[in-house]
Amino acid sequence: MSLSEFWSVFLVFGKIDYLNLLPFHIFMKRYLRFSQQKQSMQYHKGVPSKINKKFLEKRVDAAFISSINSRKCKKPKVGIVANKQVLSVLLLPSQDFLKDSESATSNVLAEILDLQGEVIIGDKALLYYLQNDNSNFIDLAQQWYEKYSLPFVFATFCTNKKSILLQKIQDDFLLHVKHIKIPQYLLQKASKRTSIPPQEILNYLQFISYRIEKKERLSLKKFLMKAKQKGK
Repeated sequence: MSLSEFWSVFLVFGKIDYLNLLPFHIFMKRYLRFSQQKQSMQYHKGVPSKINKKFLEKRVDAAFISSINSRKCKKPKVGIVANKQVLSVLLLPSQDFLKDSESATSNVLAEILDLQGEVIIGDKALLYYLQNDNSNFIDLAQQWYEKYSLPFVFATFCTNKKSILLQKIQDDFLLHVKHIKIPQYLLQKASKRTSIPPQEILNYLQFISYRIEKKERLSLKKFLMKAKQKGK
């Protein structure tokens, strides 16, 4: 395949504007440094539940898909992983079980863990965490780790078509992710959008990893098995 053919493949990406994907978005912006590459891609933005739906309908070619919807994603190697705590997936005290409409995986995770309360995810959950340090909320990733001694995989990078470019993007992202620096102007922009201080964003990203290996695959398999037992 020639270089021009390599970049001529038109791809539609599902984009989730949560802070935990900020390093990936920065990587992609730098990766697609030539106008030809940028023109060969289109983005559909949305919260996880909406991107899941578009992906399953094959309206997007690649995206970070909620783990509960990733059964057909063969041997994913990139994802959103929390080794212990995650800070942005919480269960708040409530007499009723209340789901977060933006979520798919986290709602099921709370059910698997037999927890009652209100599920909140994403940047609003992180903000809640930072503003309520003494609250009795539950970090769902931490709860999973305490029960199974495994990291929790919230999403996996899945594709709807075979593409050399998509494989290269994943490989290169894993190769460079530890060295990705967030420019100050993007950090300030993210802070303004989420009302979360820049330093707290950087602190939060220390809790997130992106590589799916043996332990992460085992955890994902266990989660999907338990979800199936719940009829999910």
